[in-house]
This record gives sequence, C-alpha cells and structure tokens, in this order.
Amino acid sequence: MNNILKKLNDFNELVMFKHSIFSLPFIFIAMVVAANGWFGWNLLFLGVLAALTARNFAMGFNRYLDRDIDALNPRTANRPNVDGRLSANSILSFTLLNAAGFIIVAFLVNKLALVLSIPILIVIGSYSYFKRFSYLAHLILGVSLGLAPIAGVVAVSQTITLWSVFLSLGVMFWVAGFDLLYSLQDIDVDKKLGLHSVPSKFGAKKTMLFSKIAHSFTVLFWLLFVINSEGTLFAYLAVIVSALMLSYEHYLVNKDFRKIDKAFFTVNGYLGIIFFILIIIDVAFVK
Repeated sequence: MNNILKKLNDFNELVMFKHSIFSLPFIFIAMVVAANGWFGWNLLFLGVLAALTARNFAMGFNRYLDRDIDALNPRTANRPNVDGRLSANSILSFTLLNAAGFIIVAFLVNKLALVLSIPILIVIGSYSYFKRFSYLAHLILGVSLGLAPIAGVVAVSQTITLWSVFLSLGVMFWVAGFDLLYSLQDIDVDKKLGLHSVPSKFGAKKTMLFSKIAHSFTVLFWLLFVINSEGTLFAYLAVIVSALMLSYEHYLVNKDFRKIDKAFFTVNGYLGIIFFILIIIDVAFVK
C-alpha cells in the first residue's frame, strides 16, 4: 500500500497536479456563460475529467520528452522523470492512458467534442517540440491552455461562439505572458543547452516587455469577452481585478527575480479563481 501511495505521489509531482488551477476556472467560466447558469452535474464531472486527462497527457508527454533536458538543469534535476523514481516506460504509459481517457470523455460529452479531441491533443502535445526549434514555444503553451474555454462552450452548446474565442485569446496571452516571466529562471541554462526561449534570445529586459504586452492583450480580449457575452457589473469587475493582479505580478518580478515563483503560482492561481467567482455572481445574481 505504501508503495502505491508513493508511486501516486511521484506521478502527482511529475505533472504538478495542483497547477490544474490555471485551466479549470476558464473551462467552467465558458460553461457557466454558455448555459447562462448551472450546466448540470454530468457536465461538471465530465469537464473536470476532460481538463485533468488533457493536462496529464500534456505534462506527461513533456516530461517524457524532456528527460535529457531536465537532467542538465539544476532546477529540474530532482524531478521524478530524471532521478529514477519513474521509468520512461511508466511515464509513457501514463501519458497514453490519459490521452485515451480524454478521448473517451470527449465521446461522452458530445459529437463535436469527440471530433475536436484528437486535434486538441496534437496541439497541447506540440509544446514539447517547439522549444527545441522555435521561440514561439511560449505562445504554443498559451494556445494549449487557451483551448480550455473553447472546450467548455463546446461541451454545453456544441458550438464555438465569438465570446468564447475572445475568452480563449485572453487565456492564451495570459499564459504566454506568465510563461515568459517563469522562463527567466532558466535563461542561462537555455543558452548553454541551445534551447529556444525568448529570454535566451532577447534577454531579461525585453522578455519582461514582451510579457507586459502579452498581458495587455489579455485584458483587452477579456474585456471583449465581457462585452460580447453581454456581461454586466461583476463581469467588468473581473477584468479590472485581473488587470490589477497582472500589474502586481509584473511589479513582483521587476522588483526581485527570486519572487518569480510567487508571481507565477500565487498571483495567477488566485486570478483564475477570482475571475470565475465574479462571473458566477454576474450570471447568477445580476443578469
């Protein structure tokens, strides 16, 4: 029993399960808005399963491919995919199992979700390759998480609405922006290993500027989402709070690079939750 629990903990560390907080709120924001309220327990359960299996696939695939890179980076050398706690075959099996699980969940949701399931897996898996040859890797990661709202609206209405595209674009630039900041930690390692990242190519100062630009687009697209979805007071408040939190994130990183973890995990984690809560209030009590 102890061995099983230890292995589960190793897989939990492998995929950083707690980071699901970045994508889950925006799936359910899209579902709440699409349904104009409660969308049912069945879709709630399937939505959680879809988000978790998709993310586990993406993270597992990334860790499987990055075993060589992670072993050479002091920040990642103690990960389970490197230090021997999890074998390459077990990681690959975990990855394929979650890919299959995602497709099965999509089948249970509706026909359009099933049709889109494999293209979604291809997109979210491509990030692992992009950083080996393109500086667009940060944007690809943004696209991967930006698909969450699209998945949410497809689950409820079997359509892709304009407001969901705006919401997704906001998520895309939000994730790309904070990934740029997070990648500042590996600027020297990326240069040494010849990996393609914006910091290794353009330096820290320009990377922070690009991140600010990305987050400006985030606020713009989330504002367009609120306008197009006919949101009211609390939806606009969600955009304002998000803008303030993103500004605080940049303040933390500009002040001290050692606070990147706080900016990445804490600020962004709370941002998604607060945005979700305010949208629920807006839909449930204002509209």
